[in-house]
Amino acid sequence: MTFVDKNIVESYLEGLSSDDKLELIERLAKSLKAGKKKREKKKNPFEGFIPEKSAEEIITDLRSARKFRKREIEF
Repeated sequence: MTFVDKNIVESYLEGLSSDDKLELIERLAKSLKAGKKKREKKKNPFEGFIPEKSAEEIITDLRSARKFRKREIEF
């Protein structure tokens, strides 16, 4: 947390009552628990990718699909 962020949080907390601070703590704790569950559920996006081609063939296909401009662009 940067110095500016700390000052913003401190000035915000000074204006809250004790009950509001406790409610904020409860909500933060719940959000941390919920965030942890969401992170556990995430899977590797490449887990289900099983290529039919070798890596070299995929690279060759990608390179051949590139299209370049023949003329220069002037500004």
